[in-house]
Parts: sequence; structure tokens; C-alpha cells
Amino acid sequence: MKGVCPNCEKISELEHIITTEELNVRGELIKVKVEYYKCTECGEEFEDPGSKDDPLEKAYREYRRKHGMIQPEEIREMRKLYGLTQKELSKLIGWGGATLSRYENGALQDDAHDRVLQLVKNPENLNRLIVKNESFLPEKKRKRLLNELSAAVEEVCSFPNILTERFGKYEPSIESGYKKLDLNKLFQIIKFFAKDGVLKSKLCKLIFYADFKCFKDYAISISGAKYAHAHHGPVPDNYEHYFATLIHDEKAIRVEEIDYGDYLGEKFYSEVGPDLSVFSDSELEVLFSVKKFFQSFNATQMRKFSHKERGYNETKVGDIISFDYTNDLQI
Repeated sequence: MKGVCPNCEKISELEHIITTEELNVRGELIKVKVEYYKCTECGEEFEDPGSKDDPLEKAYREYRRKHGMIQPEEIREMRKLYGLTQKELSKLIGWGGATLSRYENGALQDDAHDRVLQLVKNPENLNRLIVKNESFLPEKKRKRLLNELSAAVEEVCSFPNILTERFGKYEPSIESGYKKLDLNKLFQIIKFFAKDGVLKSKLCKLIFYADFKCFKDYAISISGAKYAHAHHGPVPDNYEHYFATLIHDEKAIRVEEIDYGDYLGEKFYSEVGPDLSVFSDSELEVLFSVKKFFQSFNATQMRKFSHKERGYNETKVGDIISFDYTNDLQI
């Protein structure tokens, strides 16, 4: 492509270069993709001045992902969920006003501050802070928040979350998209894709693509579920258990058998609509984009498509498919 070189100020042919560099983040070398241009006239290299692609920001995001730390958008979404200003939340957790702002805008938090942020994500902990520091918020907002947090604490003790503690209590890792299993979100994803009816085999792959696409775009999965290599494609690990819970215990999914002659297929229909309020804006964007992308795919086409994934080809039946493979995801 041709353009103006900022060094020699001539219109020349510019070579677009994409490569990988290692940036030092707290003593750890983090690999990131970088893009720049090289002027064929003077040989100088320069970044695209109009690009918003910041290698250091990507390195920080990757560092957080590897260490299970909270990302900037998660901090903003958590704060806005409860209608708190940066100043109000900073006072509640005992920070200076500029600290929280820096983290929300991409600065890399230290380990101690990350632990505080992780704790505040729990509604029970936030509830305790508001009760303890009753003068930090206007009375009307304080009462509203305490009511909302009480309801949120009850939700934490709901059936899906009890099941999470019982059957899915594992630490975040690359196998879970650096997130703990959130059964409530997983169940809402299932109900979302089954709203208009979907074959079970296709449903498994839609869930897989939703979590893997979110990890590819935002460095964290939606549900924290692990995914396994099955004969017919990638599936949520223990998916039969999840489906059985929704069908028999929660009565949220209805199953219809479809006779294909040689075999019987199962089609799932949501009896209860999904609660989309549990998802962030970025998670919703991923869910709708995955649904739209595969809208015209039947179960056979979904199977063939998923079998082309590198994460599927480089594993064998029963293996967990690592989220490391998301860089090669087809969508």
C-alpha cells in the first residue's frame, strides 16, 4: 500500500509487517502480536498513528489472563451493575480516587489490589462494606443497594450455585477459560440457544463456540465450563449432567424426540426464557454473534465445521480442549 512516511515525508510504498514480540511485564516475558509499517523509500519503521492497537495493553491483558486477574471491563461492569461511581466504590474499599480509575482504564493492578477487586465482586462482601461504612453513600442509594445485594446473595445460594460448589468447584485455569464454573451463566446460555428449539448435538457446539469466542475476543470465557473431545465434536465436559439438571430438576428445558429412521434425535426447547441480565454487554455480543453465524447450520454441518478446529484435531476422545486453541478458532 502507498502512504506518507512520517520520517522522510514522502509518498512511498509501505510494507505492512505483522510479527510477535516479547514484552517484559513484572519480570515475565509476554508474547504479543504487533503491527507496524516500513517505508521502502527510507527504510524506517513506524506504527499506524490511527491505530488503537496498543501492544502494552495487550501484554497486560494477557498477563491478567494467565494469572486469573480481573480485567478492566469486568471492574467497570461490576461497578455499574450496582450504580456506584468510581469515587463511591473507592471510598468503600479504602482507595484513592485515581487508583480505581487507572485500573478501569487499563493500568495493571498489583496482586493485593486484585484480591480486593475479586472480593468485592462477591455481593455478600460488598454488602458488608456498605453496612460497615454507612456514611459513605447517600441514604437512598444505600438502602437500594442493600436491597439489591440481599437479593444477589440469595441468588448466590440458589440451586445452580449450590451445584457449582458441589460438582464444579475448580480453580480458574486455561482449561476453563481462566474462570470458575458459573452454572447460572451456563444454564442461561443453554436456555438462550434452545429458545426456538435446537438439536442437542448442535446445542453442545453452540455452547462451545460461545465460550471459546468470548475467550478469543476478551481473554476470559463466559461460563467457566470445560470442554471435551467427543466423537461428534467438542462438547461441554459433563454436559449430560447439566442437561439433566435443567430438564428434570429445574423443568426449564423440554425434550422432543425426532425420528430420523436409523436413529432418534433429541431437540431441546426452553420452557423458561433465559435471564440475559446475568451477562455483560460483551458476553451478550458474543452470544448473539455465535447464534447468527450458525443460524443456517444443521447438526451435520455443525459437526463438520467443528471437526476442522485445531483444538479438536490435536486432541483425542475424552481429552479436555484447552482454551489455548482459541487463536485458531474459525469464527
